[in-house]
Amino acid sequence: MRLRVSAVQYHLHTIDSFEAFAAQVEHYIRTADEFGSEYILFPEFMTTQLMSIPDENGKARSIEALPDFTDAYIELFQGLAARYNMIIIGGTHVIRNDEGKLLNAAHLFMPDGTVGVQPKLHITPTEVTEWNMGAGDGLAVFDTPKGRIAMLTCYDIEFPEIVRMARAKGADIIFCPSCTDDRQGFYRVRYCAHARTIENQIYIVTTGTVGSLPTVDFMRLNYGQAAVLTPNDIPFPPRGIMVEGEINGDMIVTADLDLSLLHEVRERGSVTTWRDRRTDLYTDWK
Repeated sequence: MRLRVSAVQYHLHTIDSFEAFAAQVEHYIRTADEFGSEYILFPEFMTTQLMSIPDENGKARSIEALPDFTDAYIELFQGLAARYNMIIIGGTHVIRNDEGKLLNAAHLFMPDGTVGVQPKLHITPTEVTEWNMGAGDGLAVFDTPKGRIAMLTCYDIEFPEIVRMARAKGADIIFCPSCTDDRQGFYRVRYCAHARTIENQIYIVTTGTVGSLPTVDFMRLNYGQAAVLTPNDIPFPPRGIMVEGEINGDMIVTADLDLSLLHEVRERGSVTTWRDRRTDLYTDWK
C-alpha cells in the first residue's frame, strides 16, 4: 500500500478575521492537492493564530478564547476534506472537555465528514503553568483508507511507551504535529521522533509552526521544520529522512510512503526491533 503525504510548515502571522485564517489553510491544502497528496498534516497550536484577531477592545485574545472558535474550525476543515477528497490532520486546536478543562487536541478530518480527536497526552510545564492545560486520558488509533494511523503531539513523541502502544494497536504511521520556539526544543522532538521510527519500524510525519505572533503570549517565536522520517534500514534513505523542509520557511513537503516496506523490514530487516522486543519483560498495552 502506497500513499502520498504532505506536511505544512505553517506560517504564523497576525490576522484580523477567521476568514483570513481559512484562506491561508486552504492555500496549503490546494497546493498539496496540486501535488496529488492524499494526507496533509498541519502543526500543533496552529489555531493560536486566531488569538491575534483583535477583540472588542482591540487587544489579542487569551488562550481561554480559543475554544470559542471550535465550531468554525471543525466546519472549515470538514468542508475542505470533502472538497479536496483529502485526509487532513488539522494540527491541534484548544478545546474544552466536559469538565471545562482546556485540552490541546489533534483533529483528524476524513472526506466523509468523520472527525477523530486525540488530546495531547503529555503536557509541558509551560502548557500547565501558563495556559492551565489538562492532559488527555487515552490513546486512539484511526483506520483510514490506506492504513492505520495515530496522532501524537510534540511532547508525546518524547515518551517511547506511548508510541509502542500505538504500534501495538496497529498504527504504521504516526502524525506528529509540533510547536517549538527554539532549537533545543525542536531537536528534542526531532531526535526522539527518529528514535521512535527505529524502535517501532514505523513512519513518522512531523511538522512545526514557523513565523511569529508578536501580540500573543508564548507564541512570539517559532522554530520549525517539516519532515517525513523512516526506519534506518536498506529500503529507506540512509539518514532516515525521506524529505524535510527548509528550517523556518513558509512551505510544504511531500513524500510517498510504502507501507509494504515496513512489513518487510519487520520480518527480515538488518535489525528487527519490533519483532525482537522482550514482551516477557515489558508487555505491550492493547
